[in-house]
Amino acid sequence: MPAMQHGEFFIGVDGGGTGCRARIEDADGNALGTGIGGPAALRFGLDRSLSEVTKACLAAVADAGLDPSVLGCAHAAVGLAGVGRKGLLEKLVMMQHPFASVRYVNDATVACIGAHAGRDGGIVIVGTGSVGFAVVKGREFRIGGYGFPISDEGSGADLGLQAIRQALRAYDNRSFGTTLTRDVMRRFGDDPFEAVAWMDRATATDYAALAPLVMRHADAGDAAARRIVMEAAEQIGDLIRRLLDWGAQRIAMLGGLASSIEPWLAPDVQRRLVPAEGDAIDGALRLARQIANDSRQHHVAIETTHVY
Repeated sequence: MPAMQHGEFFIGVDGGGTGCRARIEDADGNALGTGIGGPAALRFGLDRSLSEVTKACLAAVADAGLDPSVLGCAHAAVGLAGVGRKGLLEKLVMMQHPFASVRYVNDATVACIGAHAGRDGGIVIVGTGSVGFAVVKGREFRIGGYGFPISDEGSGADLGLQAIRQALRAYDNRSFGTTLTRDVMRRFGDDPFEAVAWMDRATATDYAALAPLVMRHADAGDAAARRIVMEAAEQIGDLIRRLLDWGAQRIAMLGGLASSIEPWLAPDVQRRLVPAEGDAIDGALRLARQIANDSRQHHVAIETTHVY
């Protein structure tokens, strides 16, 4: 085994509903390798989630040219979508893992740490789902993000749902049809019961697949699409304003739809946004180093007590 493998390593993981990403760094902060795995949100099950986390980490180790056993020398922080669900965190910490140490947190936590380089601030994630999250003076605040379809307003999944609703209303002549509503219905062969059959098996990701179509028509001036996007922007704006009320002076928008929705936000909300300084993996790595350092200081304190 090469000598470089005997040092201390740190791994940051971002495990979401569409995929899992990992990066390994050495003790000096040098990025050594990256890896990806499949969807790792906890709604898919604990075993599958942790399997994808391990797969992404092993891929990062392989990309770094290291032996898989190096995971035993690595301190990891893993952000997972769905950690807040009742009882899941308690089950997670009891499960076996290949790392020297590991901390599981919500994916929004590491995203916020990364976006503001560890400083106080807030984020609004706008992707398949949506959520607002902030860290202010050591306290965490979360708003929304309870899951589609009961929550996640303004998200990609919500855009898709509203588009289908508008399309079905237009099909019934309950509202005026537009290019968007006609395009949506064509996806179901102009048969509303095909939409019903699709609904029975559709996931949030399936609904979110319609979001780019909605945004494209909204930007082109389609009346139905504009109404949907304007409502979504109001919902996202409410998340941002609520985080500001909690004292988060820096707010960054993250997620696959963030750049598309931002121009639709009210001017006063847009003025309060700042660019993200890093991503969720940056935040996870920062957290992994902090936890490892706190652990070392704790052991030193115990040893000092024993000496005296």
